Amino acid sequence: MNKAALFDKIEGEQFRKDSPKFNVGDSVRVHTKVVEGDKERIQAFAGLVIGIRGRGLNQTFTVRRISYGEGVERIFPTHSPRVDRIEVEREGSVRRAKLTYLRARIGKGATAVKEKESAQSAASKKKKKAAAAK
Repeated sequence: MNKAALFDKIEGEQFRKDSPKFNVGDSVRVHTKVVEGDKERIQAFAGLVIGIRGRGLNQTFTVRRISYGEGVERIFPTHSPRVDRIEVEREGSVRRAKLTYLRARIGKGATAVKEKESAQSAASKKKKKAAAAK
């Protein structure tokens, strides 16, 4: 057994079992465990996924949101035990792997990502276009 296979076997036990499927451009809400003294609470951070990097246990994703007119970004490890859960609020349709160009935008343009069309709504739009053409 080579080193890579050995590492994959060891890392396989530490993967998150309920890993949600999300992509760049999706709006997500990340619930993280925060320790304050001897108490532990859960804090949510909602925003747009602007990048995913790494693979395996080292995979991280960057979430960006606008807070009081200022852009705030946080990088979360996907398989961290500190991340309680990740909820996908809205699926976005983007054509890039990294959305770093959103950093230069302000106002509504900073969060303007088209929502992904479902297969059913796309089929109904085609029917409407065909009916309108007749």
